[in-house]
Amino acid sequence: MRFPVIAAALAVLLLILMGSVYIVPEGKTAMVLNLGRVARSDIKPGLHFKVPLVETARQFDHRFRILDTTPERYLTLERKDVSIDFFAIGYISDVRAFYRATGGEEKVANDRLAPIITDSLKNEINSRTLQQLVSGDRNEIVARQLPAINEGAATLGMRITDIRLKQIDLPTDSEVIKQVYERMRAQRMQVASKLRAEGEEQARTIRAQADRDRTVLVAEADRDAKRLQGEGDAEAARIYAEAASRDPGFYAFQRSLDAYRASFRDGNSVIVLDQNDPFLQYLKSDR
Repeated sequence: MRFPVIAAALAVLLLILMGSVYIVPEGKTAMVLNLGRVARSDIKPGLHFKVPLVETARQFDHRFRILDTTPERYLTLERKDVSIDFFAIGYISDVRAFYRATGGEEKVANDRLAPIITDSLKNEINSRTLQQLVSGDRNEIVARQLPAINEGAATLGMRITDIRLKQIDLPTDSEVIKQVYERMRAQRMQVASKLRAEGEEQARTIRAQADRDRTVLVAEADRDAKRLQGEGDAEAARIYAEAASRDPGFYAFQRSLDAYRASFRDGNSVIVLDQNDPFLQYLKSDR
């Protein structure tokens, strides 16, 4: 009779021990409910104890999660209709507030968080034109509204770290699309014209500088050539004068031969001179 009683007592103790121990895995957080009321929250990963039968433990994923929503339609500053698809990245920051606001249900949290994000983005999108929305910095849109979004998310025990705009669909009105493309084209043409004008100005400056350099180089070269030519002529005259002073007779003879050579170069020249003309003095025979 004693053995069944001991076995039953051990079984009860084992059940009590199993009911008083729980493990929180890495990446999760837990809270303990005492008869349905929150007793302890934000319990870290590890081995923990609770009162069996009276307290129950609830675990929640503390890692980053992605809130993916359906595309929402907004109106721009000029009352143009656009469809924006986005997703949010966040995590549970306060388990107690999360449980009280959503009952611990992630779907309920997502359903309540989506309107907070869409309403906040609507204020930013309504203040921008379609062109600013399409070609502007999308991160700036999110950065301006993220503090307001987290004020609303804090009531759900959550915190949003980032929001990404995946896609912006332009309205189906072809005239609006055409206007957007025309404005973008006009901007690109304006930039191209500015760059072209700057290039032409630089080209004119370079050509003018090259023309000035060429004029200076040609003038300096002409000056140096004339200087060298003058120096050469002066040197030649000096040599001729020195040679003539050494032997005036030979110099006169050499000059006469040059004159004869120039006069009778073609072989058909006829010169009529007096027989006593000095020009003929070296053509006369001494015999």
